[in-house]
Amino acid sequence: MNRVLTFIMAGGKGERLFPLTKERTKPAVPFGGTYRIIDFALSNCINSGLRKVCVLTQYKSSSLNHHLIMGWNILPSELGEYIDAFPAQQRVSDSWYAGTADSIYQNLYIVNEENPDDVLILAGDHVYSMDYNEIIEFHRRQKADLTVAVVEIPKEKTKNLGVLEVDRGMRIMGFQEKPAQPETIPERPELVYASMGIYVFSRRTLIERVEEDAKTSKSAHDFGKDIIPRLINDSKKVFAYNFKDPGTNKPRYWRDVGDIDAYYEANMDLVRVTPEFNLYDRAWPIRTYQGQFPPAKTVWGGEQDKARVGRAINSLIANGCIISGGLVKYSLLSPAVRINSFSEVYDSIIMQGTEVGRHAKIRRAIIDKDVQISQGAKIGYSLKEDKKRFTVSDSGIVVVPKGTKV
Repeated sequence: MNRVLTFIMAGGKGERLFPLTKERTKPAVPFGGTYRIIDFALSNCINSGLRKVCVLTQYKSSSLNHHLIMGWNILPSELGEYIDAFPAQQRVSDSWYAGTADSIYQNLYIVNEENPDDVLILAGDHVYSMDYNEIIEFHRRQKADLTVAVVEIPKEKTKNLGVLEVDRGMRIMGFQEKPAQPETIPERPELVYASMGIYVFSRRTLIERVEEDAKTSKSAHDFGKDIIPRLINDSKKVFAYNFKDPGTNKPRYWRDVGDIDAYYEANMDLVRVTPEFNLYDRAWPIRTYQGQFPPAKTVWGGEQDKARVGRAINSLIANGCIISGGLVKYSLLSPAVRINSFSEVYDSIIMQGTEVGRHAKIRRAIIDKDVQISQGAKIGYSLKEDKKRFTVSDSGIVVVPKGTKV
């Protein structure tokens, strides 16, 4: 896709994902056993042929920067292709990025240097597969100033999302940020059009709008709160692109993993017998960086110890894992996790380098990297006790921070 410049917003604190974001920005949080959340947007860019990608970083970005260097330094710079991190540099003032629109404003020099026809702006914290050529082509056919990708979702799930009101021609008539009473789809009162945080701007419109916004002292300098509502009022060329399967006419898979429960549920989607989101589609591969680990291994104690059998059932097991006589069921294990004898792990996410001691039991938990769980410990069996030590989500998911000794 020629003459398109891409920005990925990757500087968010992710406060609702704490403590997973205690030491890393939200797009750098591990997901699906071997990935980081940002890998989905980056893979979509590569698979869509978009080869000028600016990752805008700010909050606790060292883990993300390392991941980009190790896993995404793959494009030939001599051809003018790149995936580069752009931290806040105080290029236009003495302030850091004040909002999503301000982060673009502070990097308008890139837009002017590249001189694209259109600018694609993505959130770095969503899980989905999307060919961005489709929305860009839709944008150009409509001769739009701005196109916003939307997905149909039940109206009761809009608590932390923007909702769009559109006419029958998919022209956007209104925008609501995290509404209590969202506008529903005409003739479908159970559904809304939720913003996916994916925007295609014409270059001229983007430059004009963010420069204008930068001069407005009362602005939050945010696309959803400021830029898009003003543009809807001023322009008739603001459209919504409906992210659905043309074959089935159903919404395609998209998940905002902005809080612990949503993050947990999206991971659990992957361990279903027939997952809705397909990580195994070789026509649309999801790239990442993975360290050099040996194959995963299960250990059985032999005829003399039939009770000590390493088993993994309906689970994702990454390289370097050893299931030494323990049971893993409906769970995801990241690289180099060790499950020791007679331990049990159910419905859980175990991140890299964690060791689960003998006879330990874990249920409905997220265990961050490099956690040491001692022999006989229990997590997820008494939420009253767990709340004294750990974060527990609204639905009862226990989160154990990175490097904890339990």
